[in-house]
Amino acid sequence: MIGMTDGFDAIYSDLIMEHSMNSYNKHELGACDLCEEGHNPNCGDEIKIEIKLDGDVIEDMAFTGHGCAISQSSTSIMIDVLRGKTLAEAKDIIADFIGMIKGEIKDEDELSSLEEAIAFKNISHMPARVKCALLAWHTVDGMIDGVSAGK
Repeated sequence: MIGMTDGFDAIYSDLIMEHSMNSYNKHELGACDLCEEGHNPNCGDEIKIEIKLDGDVIEDMAFTGHGCAISQSSTSIMIDVLRGKTLAEAKDIIADFIGMIKGEIKDEDELSSLEEAIAFKNISHMPARVKCALLAWHTVDGMIDGVSAGK
């Protein structure tokens, strides 16, 4: 008999695979306000993230590049979660995601801002995959820091 946790894990696995194989967020934006490349030398994942802003609101995002299913799906889901948020809201969500992956935040209520990105909660138990899941999130965090610093 499959327990409830196993059922949720299966749903999350399906979500991760769907975003990895069929991401509608994987394309070039064309005109963008922010663009940054991220690279994980441990496994060769490479992404390029583009952000279009409307003031301090993330109007649209997209990515290109290649990598494992975890990095590709994490990037796609991150885009779904951050699109429409202010840069400040995005920073908070990114901090929550990083805290979840590092095992520092476990309370489901605290993680509610992550929406579908909570699917990566168990990645913290797979140390070799942590950097894959965090690549896009760290890349966007740095992009926002650059905006805040006036770069």
